[in-house]
Amino acid sequence: MIDQIQTETAPSVADKGKLKVPAARYLRQWELVDKVREYNPAVDETLLNKAYVFSVKAHGEQLRHSGDPYYAHPIEVAGILTQLKLDTASICTALLHDVLEDTDTTYDELAKMFTPEIAELVQGVTKLGQVELSGQVSKQAENFQKFVLAMSKDLRVLLVKLCDRLHNMRTLQYHPKASSRERIARETMEIYAPLARRIGVDSICAELEDLSFLHLNPSAYESITKRLDAWRESQSNVISQTSVALRDVIDEQGLKARIYGREKRPYAIWRKLERQGISFEDVADIYAFRIILDTPGQCYETLGAIHTHFRSVPGRFRDFISTPKSNGYQSLQTTILGPDNRRVEVQIRTHNMDEIAERGVAAHWSYKDKQYSFDEESALRSGSNMMGRIRNLVEMIGHGDADEFLEHAKLDLFTDQVFTFTPKGDLISLPRGATPIDFAYAVHTDVGDTCIGAIINQKEKPLRTPLENGDVVKIVRGGAAEPQPGWENIVVTGRARSALRRLTRETESDEFRRIGRLLADHAFAREDRDFSDSAILDALPRLEYNSPTEAFEALGRGELTVKDFMQAVFPGRDEQRLVDQYATRDLISDNTARLYVKGDGLREGVSLHLAPCCSPINGDRIMGVQSDGRGVMIHTIDCETLADFEDQPERWIDLGWRRAADHTASIGRISATVEHVPGALADVTKIVGEVGGNLTNIKTLKRSPTFFDMVLDVEVLDTKHFAHIVAALRTSSYVVSARRLRANQL
Repeated sequence: MIDQIQTETAPSVADKGKLKVPAARYLRQWELVDKVREYNPAVDETLLNKAYVFSVKAHGEQLRHSGDPYYAHPIEVAGILTQLKLDTASICTALLHDVLEDTDTTYDELAKMFTPEIAELVQGVTKLGQVELSGQVSKQAENFQKFVLAMSKDLRVLLVKLCDRLHNMRTLQYHPKASSRERIARETMEIYAPLARRIGVDSICAELEDLSFLHLNPSAYESITKRLDAWRESQSNVISQTSVALRDVIDEQGLKARIYGREKRPYAIWRKLERQGISFEDVADIYAFRIILDTPGQCYETLGAIHTHFRSVPGRFRDFISTPKSNGYQSLQTTILGPDNRRVEVQIRTHNMDEIAERGVAAHWSYKDKQYSFDEESALRSGSNMMGRIRNLVEMIGHGDADEFLEHAKLDLFTDQVFTFTPKGDLISLPRGATPIDFAYAVHTDVGDTCIGAIINQKEKPLRTPLENGDVVKIVRGGAAEPQPGWENIVVTGRARSALRRLTRETESDEFRRIGRLLADHAFAREDRDFSDSAILDALPRLEYNSPTEAFEALGRGELTVKDFMQAVFPGRDEQRLVDQYATRDLISDNTARLYVKGDGLREGVSLHLAPCCSPINGDRIMGVQSDGRGVMIHTIDCETLADFEDQPERWIDLGWRRAADHTASIGRISATVEHVPGALADVTKIVGEVGGNLTNIKTLKRSPTFFDMVLDVEVLDTKHFAHIVAALRTSSYVVSARRLRANQL
């Protein structure tokens, strides 16, 4: 029989009030020491006890929101760190991590009473606490830069902070303010969980994601957990039969193996529904078996035996042993057809690989030569390049402002990987969907800046070609570095996007001046006034600019509004007329398209129109097609209508979205099939509202005694927001299907 089954079930919404309550009996001194001694025989018991007692005395009678003594929190954080098997200095840091911020203790006192190393780590963790989100986005971005710099110097600072955040998330339901709970959960989902994944600490990452998901989208969380409960009950016999069959196969090989099961967690399921556009029943790896062996050779031997006894699912095999992920993860992954032709995922790896999969960078702290420390040799043998990934984030600092850095960092943190090679055989790991331009910038910034073409597997390919696992890529370089129109829309890595924006920024002033001049010209024309530079000279002191070109550039960049510009040029204008002409437009429309869409091939004065056949949304890759008498029609890159113009390339214009579009809504259309039962429509509207959508119209296409086919028009900020809404609808037990709708699909 199977040795062990581990199901990673997360809490239900009904249990939210009693989710991971702080233990009434927290770890005692001797218990904490014993936990450390289990993996580190050389533990400094005196130092650890000293830190424990100091923490309790320093926090004194301070209480947490739950009513528990505050010192229970650092003790619990230290307990979580023992599960990662970190060194004594890290455990002491966990016990002391809040004393600098919440007590009268100083850095010098810590250094004198303990060690300079521990004092430095505690100070580092204290600084990381300042990264928390606030109403000021720019302040958050600046703090995140400091965060990255601090953790790049010593990853133990990040590990302590991750465990600190994990315990805070376990007790988040006790925070009195709903807005603060949402802010903390969103910050955890957007920053801390991705950082945990980046350094390979899957056990912490998965729990942080689930706890954040619980607070950010409780209805979707509850729907998935209920479906998981029902699925678990219906599949118990199949799971048991599969486990017995796998054990029989391994026994026939004469191998000694540990087998345990893993149930996919709620957030991981929701993310798969969102990304792949599938239903809950189509998720193939809700339950997976892990087979743990002694050597890589036994892993491949076991894979062969399993493929001999079971039918494998084509396209579902991945070898991360020969080509590890960049966070050090190694495993063989395959999907087979088990009893009743049920698809079952099987993961095969060694004991060391299993440790790295669960503990990531923390798996490389070990007891060696009578000393417990980070084992660099072990890290190199595992193929881990975790510090290299952190250094990539550090390199982005300075390429633009702090807000852009935060945006690019999040792009790099949320990735699935493809593995590509240079012609010399060097491995370049990239996010899924990456293009040769991403590859070029991953090799070197200069290579990306001068890239003009790519040869993939000895064949010349377009630069927008998505790379696949195993591709050998040679970059064709040109002369001077010049920004290329549309490149920012076809790269997916934060590093490439950051470098392209930096390159563009160096030559973009003329473009902004041209746009600003166009806006000013149109504003003058709307009021039947003659436009010229001399007409605005008198207004420059009021605008606080030195020349018309500076004012035009500010207009083009959005730093100066057309309303303020015209008011300065023509003081005393009729206020009501001003309101009528320049009232804020909430939606991107044909009238405002030029303000939100850019492209070097656009001629001044040519009108832009959003094509009704595909209804482009901010974030879609877009192309323009010149239309006789109508200007330029804006289509999504996958619009079927574009096929009508394949033989007319001269009419195509490469377009992209301006940053101003990030704060402007578009109308997205969803086709949904919903059960015809009381409460179904109310649930649909509730879900759309909870994910931040604004439902503007509902149209029923077809009604039957059991189902409605309907179209929902929803205001969305971008394609990511739209995907969140569609994915959230799919989690509803009332919704049979939900997908984005094109006009030609009606």
